[in-house]
Amino acid sequence: MKGIVLAGGAGSRLYPITQVYSKQLAMIYDKPLIYFPLSLLMLGGIKEALIISNTETIPLYQKLFGNGNHLGMNIEYKVQAAPNGIAESFVLGDEFIGNESVALVLGDNIFYGKLDFLYNAVKNHNENGGIIFAYQVTDPERYGIVEFDNSGNAISIEEKPKNPKSDYAVPGLYIYDNSVVEISKNLKPSARGELEITDVNKVYLEQKNLRVEKIGRGVAWLDTGTPKSLLQAANFFGVIEERQGLKVACIEEIAFAKNFINRVEFENLIDAMPKSDYKDYLVRVLKHS
Repeated sequence: MKGIVLAGGAGSRLYPITQVYSKQLAMIYDKPLIYFPLSLLMLGGIKEALIISNTETIPLYQKLFGNGNHLGMNIEYKVQAAPNGIAESFVLGDEFIGNESVALVLGDNIFYGKLDFLYNAVKNHNENGGIIFAYQVTDPERYGIVEFDNSGNAISIEEKPKNPKSDYAVPGLYIYDNSVVEISKNLKPSARGELEITDVNKVYLEQKNLRVEKIGRGVAWLDTGTPKSLLQAANFFGVIEERQGLKVACIEEIAFAKNFINRVEFENLIDAMPKSDYKDYLVRVLKHS
């Protein structure tokens, strides 16, 4: 399975800082926001990732991650010339995806907690159909919303409804078989001129080929699209890391733990880092491994 991180967008709600750099480079306590969605793919065992962003930001991501070799990964990059919708990711990523299935995570979405639902979805995806998730929210009019029947089966999906039929939102994490590429290519732009991910999900739903899994308690989903939510996320992970003494979304630690890299490669990676608290943490990880 391939992985895509969509890390573009205008980020207008975070103006003026997004005049300088993409919101996915904003700091969440001690690391850039993009570490969180990338780590999610890594934790799912995905070693090949495509980062999609705008022309100005791609060089910054390349400086941050290179080709991913130091993490035991293959990381590629693709320019999205304009924010033409989430589903355009699969059109832009056609060559990268090839004949494989694909997991897409939005670059400003963070998941924290008991993530077995993700690992199992990636591991057990049978190369047929799509898997999305549903998370209970208090403001459903802001999201794509899934309606369920009395048996818990998804029966409709609606984007930012004025009168929501449920309070289960679809967070920015999607898993599809290879047909998502052609489905996305055949979409018509919405009224706002975008290829909507909700329309992709509707096609799978109409084909009775979409599984919707409810995310229960024990998982925090953070959407970091506003200054307030960015601050809340930074404070949240600051407390978690200080209390536990463990870092969240530490991609080098994950690469070592998932056997993407061996012990010698991990040591070399640490040695190449400048003196910092981040390096000191990885030294401790190595020492206790």
